[in-house]
Amino acid sequence: MRKLPGGRGSFIALGVVATLGALAVARAASPSASSVAAPSLAEYISAICTAAYRSALPREAPFLSENTGAMVKMMVGMEIKPTGDVDHDFVDMMVPHHQGAIDMAQAELRHGHNELLQRIAQEIIVTQQQEIAAMRLALGQPLPPSAAAPDQPSDLSAATPGRSSPR
Repeated sequence: MRKLPGGRGSFIALGVVATLGALAVARAASPSASSVAAPSLAEYISAICTAAYRSALPREAPFLSENTGAMVKMMVGMEIKPTGDVDHDFVDMMVPHHQGAIDMAQAELRHGHNELLQRIAQEIIVTQQQEIAAMRLALGQPLPPSAAAPDQPSDLSAATPGRSSPR
């Protein structure tokens, strides 16, 4: 048996092999087992992440849970039905990918403590939002409505000294 290098990729590879192997054994064992449904992509990703996080400290649970949710949402969102327009399909896959990075960076902001990583997470949010906007504009798609950052007041003009509210 070939030894896989350490790291996250090897864990995912082992999970893929184990899942596919289990399905193949189940189908070979019984003709009626061929109706055994493969797990959904969301179930599969969640199972991989949950298994990897079993040894984590309880205080990390909220952060890990948010990251698992972000990864599942991202991977499921990237699973598109091809339209025949490569540019459109690219954007349809990249928007959830970038949103996943935003969601994970927001989890770091909520739960992390390292000031440098907090600044990097903020930069990730800004740059990924800019790239989503640029991709949508390139296709002539409308931009989503502006929204305040999770830690910002909803009426930014009211929080800015010297600016009056446009009411």
